[in-house]
Amino acid sequence: MRLVMAAALLTLAALYIGATSASADDGQLPDTEMIPLDGSTAIEKTRLLFYAPEDNTLPWAYVKGKIANHVAGYPVIIQIHELDGSAVHFAQTDVNEAGEYEYKFRVRNVHDGVVINIFEGHYQVTIFKVVYHSSLEMV
Repeated sequence: MRLVMAAALLTLAALYIGATSASADDGQLPDTEMIPLDGSTAIEKTRLLFYAPEDNTLPWAYVKGKIANHVAGYPVIIQIHELDGSAVHFAQTDVNEAGEYEYKFRVRNVHDGVVINIFEGHYQVTIFKVVYHSSLEMV
């Protein structure tokens, strides 16, 4: 159990969602679970809340992080849902050799002089990473 908590805290330290005006809720610990694939790998599933305020002025937000024990060749999958579960955005991004990943997405757009907030309010972001595990307790 200590290893699971340590992994969750490391994920919190390695994971960041943000832009100057759109970011993860302050003080929120991520909800992380490990889903075993075989004897040495697992999918690490992390859920966070994301908030984009109505008065946001920046066009981009991003999901980025560093995975200490990533499995080479597997991308990070990112899903964004409204809090009622409705799907909003899906993406995948590569992980570099250092285990780092970053995905930028538009939260605001301007079309023919009209400002369109693509994201506004609270959302759930789910991040899936394929990782090596030792004897971590699996959920």
